[in-house]
Amino acid sequence: MTEPVGTLDARFSDPSATARPWSDVDKTLTYAKISWLSTVRSDGRPHVTPLPAVWAYGALHFCTGAREQKGKNLEINPYVALTTGTAEQHEGLDVVVEGAAAQVTDESRLLELAGLWKDRHAWNFRVRNGLFTQDGEHDALVFAVTPAKILAFGKGEPFSQTRFLFS
Repeated sequence: MTEPVGTLDARFSDPSATARPWSDVDKTLTYAKISWLSTVRSDGRPHVTPLPAVWAYGALHFCTGAREQKGKNLEINPYVALTTGTAEQHEGLDVVVEGAAAQVTDESRLLELAGLWKDRHAWNFRVRNGLFTQDGEHDALVFAVTPAKILAFGKGEPFSQTRFLFS
C-alpha cells in the first residue's frame, strides 16, 4: 500500500497545526486495544458496539457472529465506521475509519489474521470453513474494512483534524 498523504482541515484545527503524518495513524490503528464499530439497522437506527479489531493488509478487520446485531446489519448495509483512540481530552490521537465491510473467507488470510488476533489481543481463534471458531462452538464471520476515508483527530496543543482519502 502506498503511504497516504493527509490533508489538514483548517476549519477544525489550531492555526499552528499541521497535518498528522500517516505513521501516527498507522501506529494508532496497529496498537489499538479496542475499537467502536458503527453499523445501521434495517430501520435506519444506528448500532454501536466495542470490539477488538486488527489493522493489517491495508484494512481494519473485525469479527462477529452472523446472528449478532452487527452481523444482521451488515447483511443489509456494508457501510461502517470504526473509531479508536484515547479517552484523554488533551493528548493523543483519535482515528475514524470509514468504508464498506467485506467478508474475508480466504483460509490463508484467515490463518494470518488469527495469528494477529492472538498476538495483539490474546484471542485464540481457529479457522474452519471460512470462519473463525472458538472451541468449535462459536463461529464468527471475519470482515475487512478497506478505508474509503480516515479522519485523524489530534488532541492537545495544537489540536488538528487530518483527512486521508483512498481511491
